[in-house]
Amino acid sequence: MIGVLVVDDDVRVAAVNAAYVERTPGFRVAGRAHSAAGALAFLAGHPGVDLVLMDHYLPDGTGLSVVAELRERGHQTDVIMVTAARDLATVRAAMRSGALQYLVKPFSAAGLRAKLEGYAELRRALEGDGEAEQGRVDRIFGALGGASAGPAGVPKGHSALTADLVRDVLRSATGALSAQEVAERSGLSRQTAQRYLKLLESAGQVRLGLRYGDAGRPEHRYAWAGGDRA
Repeated sequence: MIGVLVVDDDVRVAAVNAAYVERTPGFRVAGRAHSAAGALAFLAGHPGVDLVLMDHYLPDGTGLSVVAELRERGHQTDVIMVTAARDLATVRAAMRSGALQYLVKPFSAAGLRAKLEGYAELRRALEGDGEAEQGRVDRIFGALGGASAGPAGVPKGHSALTADLVRDVLRSATGALSAQEVAERSGLSRQTAQRYLKLLESAGQVRLGLRYGDAGRPEHRYAWAGGDRA
């Protein structure tokens, strides 16, 4: 699970954002803070926090000052700015400080979830060692842009990085897999795995078969069929 610290000066807004995080599969709220000092103190005592949702306007400083202090102390915790600040100077400063994404208030639960899912994809893509071709590198750097920002060939509403992840699971399997097995091996939810399996099947890259048990409906099984469409 990805641990998230929610930082916002408004207690009610922090509670809402925390609820959004908890509803996103693969994420948990590690804590909440309502000031710059509170955020720094929490992170000092909880080194396992993976991501900070950082408000900019805090009663004792700014979110960017917190990020700068974290880097000065050697903390490499990832940061997504979640703020009403929309002036370009602040946006530029956030980019230069190393913030991975910038979400402007007000936003919907779906808007925050898209950023979180993009962050989760980025973490999965960066796991392990080895090399990546340019196309994969481009997708890694574009992962936080949202599903609709994928390269040509992937339908709007889908992520090329997630499609690659499902492809890799099927390629490495010794036999056909169920959607649940694909979900477990990829770290995706079953619903997401099912959606991308259907996408790859329609593109001719996945072969769908049925396995009949003793009772109930037959189980759908998916196997890699090759091909480069989608």
